Amino acid sequence: MAVSGTIAVAVIGAKGRMGGAVVEAVRGAPDMRLADALDAGDPLDSLVDDAVQVAVDFTVPSATQDNVRQLIDLGINAVVGTSGWDEAALGRVRARLARARGIGVVVAPNFALGAVLAMRFAAQAAPFFESAEVVELHHPDKVDAPSGTARATAQAIARARAGAGLGAPPDATEPGRSLEGARGAVVDGIGVHSIRLRGLVAHQEVLLGNAGEYLTIRHDSLDRASFMPGVLLAIRQVVRRPGLTVGLEPLLGLD
Repeated sequence: MAVSGTIAVAVIGAKGRMGGAVVEAVRGAPDMRLADALDAGDPLDSLVDDAVQVAVDFTVPSATQDNVRQLIDLGINAVVGTSGWDEAALGRVRARLARARGIGVVVAPNFALGAVLAMRFAAQAAPFFESAEVVELHHPDKVDAPSGTARATAQAIARARAGAGLGAPPDATEPGRSLEGARGAVVDGIGVHSIRLRGLVAHQEVLLGNAGEYLTIRHDSLDRASFMPGVLLAIRQVVRRPGLTVGLEPLLGLD
């Protein structure tokens, strides 16, 4: 879709905490205008009448995939920050985009630039350490666990370890001797632990260990304002990137 002047943006899930922050960020961006602000569950057909070029989805996992399908069919680019995307769901988006003309979708597990860099650093360090685990900490209103960022981080660590010929991290825990769930979840062979605590926003630690040393890579989002530069970057880029883009790394030149 050709773009001239300001980018007409709609926010889906505008009454949520993240959606509300995106509304204010778009209003403050000189090259954008807020064309529409919808609550989760509102019909999307009105976005065509409002000439929306990019819709930003910060709803809930149960709604986001259907929203993206509708947006593609309406010819509207999408920026998605809602969790709940796996490879099967991303594959369905790719297939739908293949039938669309010039439409782009960006799905990112985290829009904080520091978090994206921390994920990259963890993947770079992973081949050099025997052990690796991920701890993510969020506010208790978050509906999914582990977070999309933690899943993506664990998957990136696993790929890096596999590329280096490393096997599973050492763990002598015996199920019969341990309380079920005490060791957390496992994503592609990497332990992932989720903490939900009032007062937190979004935080993650990657712990990498060798005999006699360990490395901690930590990122903290103390305010939702930390996500807005990445959201605005994705809005500006998606209109020039037909097809599916996963993560902010390609937009930052890191892939």
